Amino acid sequence: MKKRVTLIFPKRSIQMPVTYRLAKDFNVAANIIRAQVAPNQIGKLVVELSGDIDQLEAAIEWMRMQDIGVSLTSRELVINEQACVHCGLCTGVCPTEALTLDPQSFQLTFTRSRCIVCEQCIPTCPVQAISTNL
Repeated sequence: MKKRVTLIFPKRSIQMPVTYRLAKDFNVAANIIRAQVAPNQIGKLVVELSGDIDQLEAAIEWMRMQDIGVSLTSRELVINEQACVHCGLCTGVCPTEALTLDPQSFQLTFTRSRCIVCEQCIPTCPVQAISTNL
């Protein structure tokens, strides 16, 4: 099973090896999608956790006991078809190729199942046609 979560680390927990502990103690793999971590600051990670459902729940409970804020992420990208000018700038920053230009029509194609909601495309869009649903 997979769950996408946002982790908020208090300043004192920023040095904790969380992904290591998830793998070693709970047999849960953590794919880091986005990270904003710096010394002496609050840290934020968006990760996709995968493993057995019971192990995922135990890992999430352990993180909460360590004062790490855990919230389930259910965001999705939304593309405003009316505003999109199909320039293709977003395709250059999409790490999973969820955004592509059709080679014949030069129209933007969005494959939702490939999107990891890294949000790199949002600031790239010159007409602000890309946003998230939350």
